[in-house]
Amino acid sequence: MSLILIPILIVLNFYGLYTDKFYFFKVDNYIFPFLTTVHFVYLYVIWFKLREQEFVDPQMRNLEYALYAIFLVYLFKASDTVYIMVSASNYEDHLLPDTFSLMGRLILSLQIFLLVLTLLAFAHRKKEVGVYNFDNINENIDSWQ
Repeated sequence: MSLILIPILIVLNFYGLYTDKFYFFKVDNYIFPFLTTVHFVYLYVIWFKLREQEFVDPQMRNLEYALYAIFLVYLFKASDTVYIMVSASNYEDHLLPDTFSLMGRLILSLQIFLLVLTLLAFAHRKKEVGVYNFDNINENIDSWQ
């Protein structure tokens, strides 16, 4: 589900709710797609570990810690969308697009769904691949080589 949801959110990241236009020339809009590459790599690592029946290693742990920080970015993006939706009443004198409410709810629901899927990926890693055992952390140190 994350593999489908993230590309949709990347495209919607360029969409401006207030103007009903796509902004491809704003540098800020490229931060989210860049950060989601860590999410894609994390999903690949989980898939690889399950397929090869390997255990967790320090590289995977570091990747997951990076995804924790990116989870906060996902949370910020969702809260920013909520702020835009709530602050629409400040612009009653301006003409908002007809799609403002519909697209805002769609984007917000997809962002919340991404937050849930990210938490589920963490739980899935813990259940299927294993927990991070810091006592034996040096056993599988070169597992990606």
